[in-house]
Amino acid sequence: MDEKIIIVEGKNDRKRVQKVLNEDVEIICTHGTLSEEKLETLILPVEDLDVYILVDADDSGEKLRRQLKRELPNATHLYTDKDFGQVETTPFDYLAEVLGEYFEVKGPFLNSDLAKF
Repeated sequence: MDEKIIIVEGKNDRKRVQKVLNEDVEIICTHGTLSEEKLETLILPVEDLDVYILVDADDSGEKLRRQLKRELPNATHLYTDKDFGQVETTPFDYLAEVLGEYFEVKGPFLNSDLAKF
């Protein structure tokens, strides 16, 4: 199976996604921008892998998404609801639903027993 990569904007996004995933997936943080250096060191080395893009539903996230679409045309784009805005504030159950289509997610996130998280 191909190695899966998720690209997010920030460290808090990465932490939130890691809490939901039940598999070992490399998560790359762009820290909101994509310079030539980041492009060469972070993005281009993964262009032949199974890449998923999950960025904030705001102007900067959409700008980054457009840039990543150009650089990684074969990537799969995942979206959070505009009402939640940022990945780091997206409820765990919603995030599990979005990620669960492509990744193994932790069972508790798929039901209403979320109090311990």
